[in-house]
Amino acid sequence: MADATVFQPHRFRTAARHYLAGRPPYAPRLIRLVAELLGLRGKDRLLDLGCGPGLLAGAFAPLVGEVVAIDPEPEMLRIAEATYGGAANIRFVRGSSFDLSPALGAFRLVTMGRSFHWMDRAATLHLLDGMIAPDGAVALFNSHLCEVPDNAWYARYRELLRRYAESDTAHARHHDGTWVRHEAFLLDSAFCQVDEVSVIERRQVTVEQLVDRAFSRSSTAPDRLGEAVSATMAADIEALLRPLAIGGVLTEVVASSAVLAKRP
Repeated sequence: MADATVFQPHRFRTAARHYLAGRPPYAPRLIRLVAELLGLRGKDRLLDLGCGPGLLAGAFAPLVGEVVAIDPEPEMLRIAEATYGGAANIRFVRGSSFDLSPALGAFRLVTMGRSFHWMDRAATLHLLDGMIAPDGAVALFNSHLCEVPDNAWYARYRELLRRYAESDTAHARHHDGTWVRHEAFLLDSAFCQVDEVSVIERRQVTVEQLVDRAFSRSSTAPDRLGEAVSATMAADIEALLRPLAIGGVLTEVVASSAVLAKRP
């Protein structure tokens, strides 16, 4: 199965500083649930591939013996280390899926949070087959807003961002109807026993956080839009959401999910 993704190592350079403030964090209950389902132990090693600012690396560090967190963007690694570097068992490495090697050692779990779609997925899974322990797994994490009344504001916010992202070819490819879901690649790999778990939470989010969320997307990152357009988009978000917010705060219902793939 062909995968048309083009490697762009610095795509998140200016988005990085907005990521932790803007993106919905993965539910701690989901992290615990995944650890329980996979039987993670204190001696296990975990690889967080495409770690970004370290959300998964930091969440799993207390549950395993060692975390190796890899990302190609130096600014992402700088933020990750500044935020989670206090955990003595996290090692931050600059690199990508193209740098995977048995020299990194064996892992019980490989996590990816919103990063797998930027890789050559079939090739990455083939490489991971030689690096993951026989009883190990791949876990793909994501989050989305549910179609419930609390999220009625979201459709207009999403449409606003779509207009600003229209000229981004990678974003268009992921939404043009030809995109092949991750599950198809997993089912064609050694990790073809696939399950999904999800945790749904009601949360509060500020208008300012939703501006950061927009800038945390590579398709609407500040360096892609430019200074003037970035300022216009931020003003448009404020104009759209401020009248809907109570004291600058909106409610959102977020589903945090993990696709767990093991060998049969």
